[in-house]
Amino acid sequence: MTSLIDGPSAVAPEQTFGVQRPRVFTAPSYTSSAGQEAIELAAHAGLILDEWQKHALHVGLGERPDGSWSAFEVAVNVPRQNGKGGIIEARELAGLFLLGERLILHSAHEFKTSIEAFRRIVALVTNTDGLRKRVKAIRRTTGEEAIELLSGQRLRFLARSGGSGRGFTGNCNILDEDMILGDDAMGALMPTMAAVKDPQVWYFGSAGIGSPSQQLARLRRRALAAVENGDPDPSLAYMEWSINPHVRECPPGCTDHDDPLSPLSVAKANPALGYRLTLEHTERERLTMSDEIFARERLGVGDYPSDGEDTWRVISEDVWRALADGTSSMADPVSFAVDVTPERSHAAICAAGRSGEAVHVEVVDHRPGTGWVVERLIELVEKWGPCAVVIDPGGPAGSLIPAVRKELELLGLPDLLIEPKTREIAGASGQFFDAVASQAIVHLDQALMATALAGADKRPVGDGWAWARRGVSVDISPLVGCTLAAWGHAERADVEPEGAPNLW
Repeated sequence: MTSLIDGPSAVAPEQTFGVQRPRVFTAPSYTSSAGQEAIELAAHAGLILDEWQKHALHVGLGERPDGSWSAFEVAVNVPRQNGKGGIIEARELAGLFLLGERLILHSAHEFKTSIEAFRRIVALVTNTDGLRKRVKAIRRTTGEEAIELLSGQRLRFLARSGGSGRGFTGNCNILDEDMILGDDAMGALMPTMAAVKDPQVWYFGSAGIGSPSQQLARLRRRALAAVENGDPDPSLAYMEWSINPHVRECPPGCTDHDDPLSPLSVAKANPALGYRLTLEHTERERLTMSDEIFARERLGVGDYPSDGEDTWRVISEDVWRALADGTSSMADPVSFAVDVTPERSHAAICAAGRSGEAVHVEVVDHRPGTGWVVERLIELVEKWGPCAVVIDPGGPAGSLIPAVRKELELLGLPDLLIEPKTREIAGASGQFFDAVASQAIVHLDQALMATALAGADKRPVGDGWAWARRGVSVDISPLVGCTLAAWGHAERADVEPEGAPNLW
């Protein structure tokens, strides 16, 4: 079972209610499920679940014909305050009172989160006569919090710090706050499950936050690969509520991605909308938070780190490094290009020019913000007399075009500015790739370009492609700038602008 619901059309018909099925979904097939029993037990304890929570339990507790779990790992990725805790509590109640699991380990990144989860399930158990009578002890000593049944089953609560969890052999491991879950924690956990018959790991959390989200990123890559291939992952059930966000290369009016300002996008990423979340509250969040934080916290747009083998996806590091020449320089005429990150956190001015038989590309300036760009660009134009200045009108740098055009007109160079169309952006990317492949590019091995290439990916544009970044934290403005500068040089290096004064 695989699914990746794309586009703004994949939303609930009622704008005030959240979509109950995840946008990104994969799960191995199952012939039966213990989910319904878990749902009924939760209801008996006073925990009434939403449809999306029930769906997660049905999928996560799917069984093969021999009764073993169809999924060894189950991941639920959903924005905060939607009710993932209800799924956790229902799964733990089932493990203790229905499934006979000898040891269930519940861990969170922070001790206070683990303790809060402990208090909630203790309340469910102690307020239900049929469950309370089966309890031998509830241990409240700090660091030893647990529920133990007369039949020997235990549910223990831990914080993921130091060696906690080492030496414990859990039949079921609940990993809350999985956006803060790295290699050390997984290294402590996985060996403990080697001798357990039919174990299961459940991951719960919200969108990735960068390097701390190593394990979540691996799970997500597996899910996306399964969706892309149309072949379910054999041991992973992955459910993610999120939007399909615009990328910086999207043209104006793009309808292939979700509008972050639309209530439909909030509904797509928040299954609890209309139940325990309101549009009024999420709108207050949007007005208070930055666009990037709102996208992560409420729309499920995460920053997922790559494993080492997943970097340099488009152009290999070896190929790029082989083109480095620390003594290379550009001959006149040169071209300049400007690019800005989607968050407007950084901007880059890049240049391209002939160097022997190759084209030399270089990041001339790269700084935080955008307020410095126009003045610096005009300074470079006056100094070097370029053949072109390239700015993508459909990208974040497009907002700088009016100011740049005005300054160029004052210099008597109105035709210097090139605003490429979408198909020309794709053509520029293809030309850059081909030039690298044919060793027709030379560069100074600048770290900014290496970092951008390591984090770059492709996105389809018509029959071609353009640069895209794989994570929110990746800044590919140097790469996009050099690509556009090289394209501008190819377009204008041999063309004399009409009426251009001889300033040099």
